[in-house]
Amino acid sequence: MPPVHPPLTFDYVLVAKFSEDENNHIFKKQRAFIESLKKKKLHVHKIGDEDEKVFYCIRAPQNIFETYRYLLKVSDACNWSCEQQGTIPQSIRIRIVDFILHHTYIESEEYLPDLMKKNVFETHFCLHEKREQKDLKQSWARWSACFKGQPITNVRNYLGEKVALYFLWLGWYTFLLIPASVIGVIVFLYGLAFYNTSPLIKEVCQSNVIMCPLCDKTCKVWELSETCMYAKVTLLFDNEGTVAFAMFMAVWATVFLEFWKRHRSSYVCAWKVFDWCEEEEELILEIVNNAQCEPKIHRHSYLRSTIVMVLVTLMLLIIIGLTHVLVVCRVIATVLLAENSPWKVITENSQTVAVMLGAVLHYITITVMTRVKAHKPPTNKHSHAAVERSFTVKMFIFQFFTMFSSLIYTAFFLGRINGHPGGYVRISGIWRLEECHPSGCLTDLFIQMSVIMVLKQTFNNIFEYSGPWFSRWLKRKKTQKFRRRCFKCYKKECMNAKEGSELCENCKLEEIHRNYSLIQTDRFSLFNEFLEMVIQFSFTTIFVAAFPLAPLLALLNNIIEIRLDAIKMVSLERRLVPTKANDIGVWTDVLEVIGVLAVIANGLVIGISSDFIPRLVYQYFYGPCASGSATGIDCMAGYINNTLSIADISDERVRDDFTSAQMVTYSGINVTHCSYRDYRSNEDFSLTNQFWVILAARLIFIILFEHVVVMFKCVASWFVPNSPLDVRNERLYDKLKRLKEELSILGQYNNVKAFTVTFDQLNDLC
Repeated sequence: MPPVHPPLTFDYVLVAKFSEDENNHIFKKQRAFIESLKKKKLHVHKIGDEDEKVFYCIRAPQNIFETYRYLLKVSDACNWSCEQQGTIPQSIRIRIVDFILHHTYIESEEYLPDLMKKNVFETHFCLHEKREQKDLKQSWARWSACFKGQPITNVRNYLGEKVALYFLWLGWYTFLLIPASVIGVIVFLYGLAFYNTSPLIKEVCQSNVIMCPLCDKTCKVWELSETCMYAKVTLLFDNEGTVAFAMFMAVWATVFLEFWKRHRSSYVCAWKVFDWCEEEEELILEIVNNAQCEPKIHRHSYLRSTIVMVLVTLMLLIIIGLTHVLVVCRVIATVLLAENSPWKVITENSQTVAVMLGAVLHYITITVMTRVKAHKPPTNKHSHAAVERSFTVKMFIFQFFTMFSSLIYTAFFLGRINGHPGGYVRISGIWRLEECHPSGCLTDLFIQMSVIMVLKQTFNNIFEYSGPWFSRWLKRKKTQKFRRRCFKCYKKECMNAKEGSELCENCKLEEIHRNYSLIQTDRFSLFNEFLEMVIQFSFTTIFVAAFPLAPLLALLNNIIEIRLDAIKMVSLERRLVPTKANDIGVWTDVLEVIGVLAVIANGLVIGISSDFIPRLVYQYFYGPCASGSATGIDCMAGYINNTLSIADISDERVRDDFTSAQMVTYSGINVTHCSYRDYRSNEDFSLTNQFWVILAARLIFIILFEHVVVMFKCVASWFVPNSPLDVRNERLYDKLKRLKEELSILGQYNNVKAFTVTFDQLNDLC
């Protein structure tokens, strides 16, 4: 049961511009809306200030909350809620008044959102409670509390169950990132410990192989040994440990979700909202708002669904088009950097620089596209739960494709559709499609993921905190003016309000301006926080095979993110309307889908992008140990040369792709042959048998990987029950206690009835 404090002066505040013209249509609509609120027995107090603003301060009578509590008691699903006993907490008062405001309309059927669009009202907000706000600042919403636990129950009492469950989920996600981060670091250190002694690294670093030019005109032939450093970096995350880590992370996603369900159930059981039903709660609020209300009939329009599907498809096609634009930009950037850069280091590493520039452009695209907001439909005529679910699914699909479309191209298409010497694939017949990095295709994916994650997390946190903080700093002077006036009031009630007491006008105005100067929030504000974290969860699980340090970056970010969001919600933003919930809603389904995608994506990354399968095939079928008779020879000796094909410059098709100037090394040696990464015949460029063997092995691995991981996920899901035994027992005890109370009330009623019958019989005898 949340602590009971003296109520605030007001439950809600509407803000409008002052108008002296009573015939003005805006003023008439203001007055009509306020009269509609008064007809519902809401008390409205009007306060004006020097800036020609009018604050309509709203307080609801106690009988509204008594009606709400009674309807909870007689409902089917909400009848064991904690609001049945004691005083209704301020968070519930705010939520009920907010519902009434958004479901009140004037004669022209214009609701509050419609009136705000027409500038009848400027904004609306609920007030922060000073005492509870101060307590949360000291125990939770400050940077020095980064490594302390969260007072989730206090957060729930102040900001509602929905916000509390977000922070509970975020804290649990951060906690379970610890083992994932440790294992990711171990995989990274494993590659670091053995890359110096790896025969593959030695073969690359000591190679005299001449490689074909990576671009047209300017790029010259180069030696494979020039990629020695890149080969070392690649082996840090493309090794045997990566396969085990990818399997671990796919199972980890399921274990995380299953243990989250257990963790959540303990809290919602303690809060008495385990069996709470959102649809029935909305029905109760509808009756509180209007006793003569009609139920909202569920309707489905196939035409509307078709239009939505077409629009979503068009948006996805636009995103895919942007991905193609990024690919073209990288191709052109590679050519321009190689041909026009004044710095030799950029000319020689034009492909790597182009990949990094592409990652930065992808991040900029993500930043721009995340500012594109879908239309948020009003919830006064529709169920808020249904609207939120639909909005969440559409926006997540949109953001997910924005984030991962370029990564999907890099992981599965880059370097596989570019062709070969004598048959390169070109854009518009001019620009040659880019190849994988000389040290492997996984390097490009690693570079792109690391750049996007670092940039996204760093800049998001900076702007997410600095924007609201700077806005509050600009408005602080005006708030301080009203605060000085409030301090001049000598009434004790101004500084320490008691139940039933009224603040003076200066203190009321100071309190209103203090909240008015904060950043505006709405019922979709929490959606943005969830979306940011779920996208990060996608980065942490999908493609983690290419970036084992992703969980560590996510862990470090989340430690900061928890306090940043807490400071924002408590100190920098207007108070969110406390919303009741017993789960994180549709986000649970989204996380489960991401878990499935993680299995598919990591299996494909290892099977297609990584060199893990080609190395296995070479070791057991084509290497020196294939016959089983070799002794004293490393089984991977000669692997690098085995992965290379040779192009003869005398071939007419090859001469069309390379000029004679390109076939001169930087040391001035003319070459007649060059090598490239592929399994092709040196005579006619046809694919060799080894290519098809490796392709078959890749497909077999992907099938085995996904089946094994899915089996482990199913076992983990079955093994971990959704609710702990103590939660089940506590719910059983609570239900039994409630049934006994109802039986006791029924017994008292029957005794009174029996006594009444006996008394009537005595009257008849007399």
